[in-house]
Amino acid sequence: MANSQLLEIVFLALVAGVILFRLYTVLGRRTGHERPPQDAYRFQPDPNAPDAVADDAVKALPQPKRADSIESRPTDPVARALLDIKLADKGFESERFLAGARSAYDMIVAAFAKGDRAALKPLLSDEVYRAFDQSIGARESAKETMSFTFVGFKDTRITQASLTNRVAEVTVAFGAQFISATTSETGALVEGDPKTVREVTDVWTFSRDTRSRDPNWILVATSGELP
Repeated sequence: MANSQLLEIVFLALVAGVILFRLYTVLGRRTGHERPPQDAYRFQPDPNAPDAVADDAVKALPQPKRADSIESRPTDPVARALLDIKLADKGFESERFLAGARSAYDMIVAAFAKGDRAALKPLLSDEVYRAFDQSIGARESAKETMSFTFVGFKDTRITQASLTNRVAEVTVAFGAQFISATTSETGALVEGDPKTVREVTDVWTFSRDTRSRDPNWILVATSGELP
């Protein structure tokens, strides 16, 4: 019986020895110069990269600049003012604004030629409306009639812009083409030519309070020719 127990102990010792030997061969021995276990998970810089950084230095990498930061602001005063308007009114886009300005120009000059005050009033400031109304009134008093055909634009560009107390103003130069003629009560030609295309350059300034829910711009100043 004692021999049996002894053999059992010897057998278990041999098995334990074999297991320890296998662990030793798989894991190896520590020499005191091993990389700490967590090193394998740290940020490892590319040694060939000129701006390589390591570990927590990643936090010091340059962050993207805000659109309104001093470094990213345009040097051109018009572009800078348009950026200010964009920051005050997230829906503002220069190209979309120009498309709306072209539509407004077409509507305003056509309404002026017809003497359509109702169409003009919501599109103009009080001061500009008074000037248009006086011109229409003078034409009506003289019993003159204006014919008008809009042909198109040769050029449209923003020339000035500003933002003051959240009120935006944008000035646009319109290179326009149209046919217009004014005739007297008897049909005699007073001004223009019903068969000739005229080319004019009108410089108009539009304004809008960026705090307003009304998305429309109104015409606040004009220079150049009316039809």
